[in-house]
Amino acid sequence: MNLRQVEVFRVVMTNGTTARAADVLHVSQPAISKSIQELERSLGFDLFQRIKGRLHPTPEGQLFFREVEQAFLGLSHLRGAAARIRDYGSGELRIASLSALSTNVLPRALHAFMDRNPNVAVTFQARMSSNVRDLVASGQFDLGIVADEIDRTGVEATEFARFPVAVAVPKGHPLEALDVIRPMDLAGYPFIALAREDTTRRDAEHVFNEAGVAIRTVMETPYSTTICAMVAAGIGVGLVDPLTAEPYEGRGLTLRPFEPALYFRTLLIRPPNRLPSRILAEFLDDLRAAL
Repeated sequence: MNLRQVEVFRVVMTNGTTARAADVLHVSQPAISKSIQELERSLGFDLFQRIKGRLHPTPEGQLFFREVEQAFLGLSHLRGAAARIRDYGSGELRIASLSALSTNVLPRALHAFMDRNPNVAVTFQARMSSNVRDLVASGQFDLGIVADEIDRTGVEATEFARFPVAVAVPKGHPLEALDVIRPMDLAGYPFIALAREDTTRRDAEHVFNEAGVAIRTVMETPYSTTICAMVAAGIGVGLVDPLTAEPYEGRGLTLRPFEPALYFRTLLIRPPNRLPSRILAEFLDDLRAAL
């Protein structure tokens, strides 16, 4: 049994006669009959009864036809998948990002990308940088955007962007009157700190120590978005990524520049030894344009 014989059988069943099947397949009628006979010999049972020169499917032929239809449905799906790969690369894009960029840069980039590629299936998750790293290293996701403190083992990492640190203060707070906030200005105020493993926090602690400033930390969190929410609620002040703070400005929160300059540093990570697909390369252009 070969695929051509099965295809001939299917066309005969679909069209009813060997003559019409021959027209569809652009072969002679004897060639159709020969193919059916060879298929029957290989299967070990009759597919048709020949009554007065006409073919009538046997019960076994009807059962076999149902299986053939399922197989050809699978082939149809394969053709569709091949077309999607041809037109859209992998046909899907799986992205994970640290929370800080999930409310600003990523929505802008995804909007631009999906507007041009409506048939590409996109999966997006906002996670802690360490979780994003694990998703990418395991090959479950095509791209990750993470803070630079992650373990880079098992991923390909390139620098993405640096964002200057800003100080978030509640609306009406005394520090709101300053044009620039320096370490000494934060002394004594309740402070909402980033998690201890965050490189920006370590940089800030170094600056505070150099200035001889004791910071009164009342809360720790790995997320700039959480700091913004807590600041807007009046719990304290904190150092944040200004992009993350965009939705909160004017809603109980004010941003002020911090000196000396500190930065949030981010990386793009991908699974090792995997060439980026066309759609991933296109998305990366949108991602950089969204900064």
